[in-house]
Amino acid sequence: MLDHVFTDAIGALRDAIEGAMLERVNAEERFQNDVLLGDTSWETSYGIPGEKSTAQIRADITLLWSTWAQSAYRSWLNGIDDPLTDAGERPIIEVGITLRIQHLSGAPDPQALLSVLPDTGSPIGREILARTSPTTETHYADDLTVKSHAIEITYEGNYELDEAALLDGATLDQHFAAMGGWIASTLVKIGDLKLQ
Repeated sequence: MLDHVFTDAIGALRDAIEGAMLERVNAEERFQNDVLLGDTSWETSYGIPGEKSTAQIRADITLLWSTWAQSAYRSWLNGIDDPLTDAGERPIIEVGITLRIQHLSGAPDPQALLSVLPDTGSPIGREILARTSPTTETHYADDLTVKSHAIEITYEGNYELDEAALLDGATLDQHFAAMGGWIASTLVKIGDLKLQ
């Protein structure tokens, strides 16, 4: 079953990102359902305008609606857990924003990137995304010469759905509104580093 609150959250986040004038990278978007576990996820990538096909700097965005969250939502919807008073019983959407810089000619300096990125990300309602440590990649040609490098940092957290968000999609719009501007300004800060 596809729960409307999850698709409403996707729409709210998409509106916030596109309202910040970011463009979807290669129009990629994935909506997946794990047949065995029942988890549903949405993944997409956005970049600065003009870098659609091979965006050097992009944000990879993931929302996960776990089987547990779906069950908690249905229990509330059917009046089994009405009202949602315990914070631990509320359904959550797991959020991940990965900031990726790729096609670099030299090995990236993680400290240079961390110097322009805050420890925490954009707020979503009462929740704030936390920054993880950076990951670097080296891409090789068939003859094992280095072709390029990449680095990424993820901000992740859980968006807890309270009754206001479950009852009214406009609340989701308000809670996700700051995400678009935060992602856009963060991508611009990374671009200002002038990495090779």
